[in-house]
Amino acid sequence: MSGPGPADGLADVIVVAAGSSRRMDGIDKMQVPIGGKPMLAWTLEALAASPVVERMVVVASAGNLAEISGAPWMPKRVTRVVVGGARRQVSVAAGVNALRDSHVEGAAADRVILVHDGARPLVSAALIESVARAVELYGAAIPGLPVAETVKRVADETVAETVDRSDLVTAQTPQGVRAGLLARAYERYPPDGPETWTDEAALLEACRIAVHVVPGDPSNLKVTQPADLRRVEAMLAVQPSTRVGIGHDSHPFGPGEPLALGGIVIDGAPRLSGHSDGDAALHALADALLGAAGLGDLGRLFPADSRTPRGIPSTELLTAVRDRVAAAGWRPASIDLTIVAARPRLDRHLDAMGDSIASLLRMDREAVNVKASSGNLDGSEGAGRGISALAVATVAGAS
Repeated sequence: MSGPGPADGLADVIVVAAGSSRRMDGIDKMQVPIGGKPMLAWTLEALAASPVVERMVVVASAGNLAEISGAPWMPKRVTRVVVGGARRQVSVAAGVNALRDSHVEGAAADRVILVHDGARPLVSAALIESVARAVELYGAAIPGLPVAETVKRVADETVAETVDRSDLVTAQTPQGVRAGLLARAYERYPPDGPETWTDEAALLEACRIAVHVVPGDPSNLKVTQPADLRRVEAMLAVQPSTRVGIGHDSHPFGPGEPLALGGIVIDGAPRLSGHSDGDAALHALADALLGAAGLGDLGRLFPADSRTPRGIPSTELLTAVRDRVAAAGWRPASIDLTIVAARPRLDRHLDAMGDSIASLLRMDREAVNVKASSGNLDGSEGAGRGISALAVATVAGAS
């Protein structure tokens, strides 16, 4: 693992936002405000918060290119904003060319490319990662939702037959494909050719490239008409405002030094034993944040085996957790951390720990409280054989 998380930065995203919004009563749906910012801003924020996304290219219409390019809400992961075409496939190809021009890695045959509709602002981090991982395994993937209602084929305003829906799904985005497979498809069917493809999967199907289907997300709505916009606004408005999580961890002292604790290094104190650097305080804090966001625990994210580098700094683990929490739509709001240790004396280090934690979590320093207890001669901590920590974290809805 070269960075925080096994899937970090594995994909580039092309965001298609060049449509004509024909069914929106003349309103440019990309610019329509939701909660004080354009719908496209919500979409880009959701994508940029995903740890698997490295770079993004936005494909806009000629009419809104300048406004989108200079927008103050544009995430840093957007490297280019380019003009699209009259057909979706031409717009996607423009995005592919922009990725190829902006960095060498994006042109590599095994690079994962995701294509997402700018009009899907509720895309989740879990769905983004699910599609990206499926592309890694299978070469191409889309999210699909089973068809819930009975489907009829109609001819001349009369029911001609009932269609078996047991193997039917409705396709969503992001849709993903390895760059090399997409290049092969373009060789057979150039984007500016006579054929028209409604999505990327249709092009791949025509080239006999297998497309894997992962479970879609019913909340991943596409805004195509005013009623859809009202549903999206309502869903964003009902997101819970705050949640609380609790985390606990303990480590015995091991051989060697220095001690990593609370995001700082204390020279002259024995280190804590563990697969990572043993920072029990940051481990407890990470578990509290994951619990508050409903994202499991640190052990599942970073197993104590070959998938996690031995001795990895816990600051990297906490940074990865911060990104996961953000991708799920939450931000750390307050931290209360208690460290139990008979040795070393921690009183003069607590402020530095608070500063480090606030910096790592991008929080106001006043929202981070770190305190210590000697253990009152009780247990392994009180006997000086180890250190434990208890953390309470509050997270707030990122919107």
